[in-house]
Amino acid sequence: MPHHLVIFGRQGAGKGTQSARLVDALGVVHVSTGDMLRAAIASGTEFGLRAKSIMDAGRLVDDETMCAIVNDRLAEPDVVDAGVLLDGFPRTPAQADRLVVMLGDRAIDRAINLEVSIEQVTARMLERARDDDTPEAIAKRLELYETQTRPLLEWFDSKDLLVTVDGLGTEDEVFNRVCSALGNITEVGSPNHDE
Repeated sequence: MPHHLVIFGRQGAGKGTQSARLVDALGVVHVSTGDMLRAAIASGTEFGLRAKSIMDAGRLVDDETMCAIVNDRLAEPDVVDAGVLLDGFPRTPAQADRLVVMLGDRAIDRAINLEVSIEQVTARMLERARDDDTPEAIAKRLELYETQTRPLLEWFDSKDLLVTVDGLGTEDEVFNRVCSALGNITEVGSPNHDE
């Protein structure tokens, strides 16, 4: 059975690294909202064009447009066959409700929350020294993440779907914790399973 997972984590928590490793281990398709928006815009779909006009105006893409783009992507054969690791969606409990409807019989297996403290992710982002990573900008992004994501984590937790993993340590240590938290899900699709 294909797996359907969602991954959360503050900026700088190592979400990209762990997502790549999960994709390798489980064979699922990594779908990030940024990639989805770019693909929808590039292919010129109705919702892609709508998203482009919203983004060009400097606004956030609304729930209806975002859900439509995600729904289109979830219907693609690669996701239907292999399952998905969603990154950046859902962003609100309302979007999570819509996701359940979109997936239908393909239930969400787990939502993974990579937990790294605000102090630690701030230090990581300051170390990488990107132009937009000023202390003020980082603080604002992290504050936004807290207000937006906390209700979403509670939504998944209320449905017994949330696993929280300590995101501090080496890539291997964190990945082993993720696999342990997912339990039998990771055993099914591990690279050594068919050898």
